[in-house]
Order: sequence, then structure tokens, then C-alpha cells
Amino acid sequence: MNAAAEIGVIGGSGLYALLEDAEEVEVSTPYGSPSDPITVADVGGRRVAFLPRHGRDHRYPPHKIPYRANLWALRALGVRQILAPCAVGGLRPELGPGTFVVPDQLIDRTSGRAQTFYDEGAVHVSFADPYCPNGRAVLLKARQADVEPVDGGAMVVIEGPRFSTRAESRWFTSIGGSVVNMTGHPEAVLARELALCYTAIALVTDLDAGVEGDHGVTQEEVFRVFGENTVRLRSVLLAAVTQLPTVRDCPCATALDGIKLPFDLP
Repeated sequence: MNAAAEIGVIGGSGLYALLEDAEEVEVSTPYGSPSDPITVADVGGRRVAFLPRHGRDHRYPPHKIPYRANLWALRALGVRQILAPCAVGGLRPELGPGTFVVPDQLIDRTSGRAQTFYDEGAVHVSFADPYCPNGRAVLLKARQADVEPVDGGAMVVIEGPRFSTRAESRWFTSIGGSVVNMTGHPEAVLARELALCYTAIALVTDLDAGVEGDHGVTQEEVFRVFGENTVRLRSVLLAAVTQLPTVRDCPCATALDGIKLPFDLP
């Protein structure tokens, strides 16, 4: 079986059985091993690679995920477009549990994570628009059954693994955040540094602590709601995979044009 792939899916909690009849591939990288072996399969005539973000046994907490190895490994397999489903908390009352959001912006509130491949030389990539416009358009059109994603919004990415305080949650809303998450950065910027298309689709599992009432977020709640919506999310992803463009004409593909890189990309 051909282990190469053109499309990658980096899955979050509860999405570890996305592909059927898949081949398992182990990829070594200059940044260590990825979160898990990558599975590759055909989906509607497209070669798709699936990588469980936290590992299949969920052994990597958000701040310990080997993000650089994950993105490097996918590119080494031939992946050029990535769909990135993730669980998020809603920062606005109208974005309640079960809502799907296709964000168009990102606010980084992480600390201490390796967030670049370029530790030497002057390599400054454009990141004003962190998500692929073509990928976003495809996800917004890939509606399945009762899934109608919200178009746009800023995803605030926190360090974790703890959830936000009420004050932090209210602050995130005040600075323009729509949803809050622990894994969206540096994943997005590392994809851009490899000239990959990267598109997030966020499943809201809870309203964050400071949004309304006295409710605080719990891990059990997040996992339960994500599990209840896995079938819906899977249907959207599989539909989107078949609709992604075969020729990339987006800014992501040319993100490194004119920049002298300190090493060759895979």
C-alpha cells in the first residue's frame, strides 16, 4: 500500500478511528517521534493521513504534544493540506455545546512551547490570517445533516492543562475571542512555516467558566460532549476531504517564497 498522502487530519479527543482500512506508518523526524504512528487510507479517491494529536491513549497533555514532529512527519508523507478538528469552550452564550465553528483568527496565550522550526536565520512568515481560506470555504460548505458551522471567530489558545478562571474567560471575550482551546497553537503557525494549508474546525463542548451562570468547566463534560458529537464531526471531515482543491492557489502554498531557509524541507 502507498504510504504517501496529500491531505492530513490531526484529530483531537475521541476521534481516533476516523479512517477505515488504513495502513499504519511510522515516521521519524529531526524533532523526535510524532504523537503516534500515522494511519493512511483512501477517502473518496484522496490519500488521507490521520494523526491523533494526543496519542491514541491520550498520553500527551496539550503543553507536551510534539507539535513540530507532528507537522514535519505529515509533510514528509506528502501532506500539503491539513484539517484540524478540536474541542473548544464557547466564549459567547450563542456558541453553546454542540456548535461547530470554523475560526478565521487566533489569539496565542500559550507560554514555553516550541513554536518555530527556524531557530537560526531570519525566517519570518506571514501569519495575519492563520487559516487557509480555501480550506475554510470547503468546511463551511461541507454541511452534513444537522451540522451548519459558524463562519468565523477568534480562537484563544491557552497553555493549559487547567481550564480558565472566570476572570480570564471574561477577559478573553472582551478582547474579541469566540472560543477557547489548548492545542490550536503552535500547530497553526508550524503548518504555515512548512507552507502547509491548515484549517481548524472547532466543536464547542461547553460554555467557558465566565460566560454565564455559576457553572465551571469539567474534563468529564468536555469528553462527554465531544463523544456525543463525534459522528457529526466525522461526517463533516470526510465530506470536506473529498472537496479540498487538488491544486493549491492559496497564500499558504507560497508562504515561504523569497525566504532563504536554513535547511531543506521534506
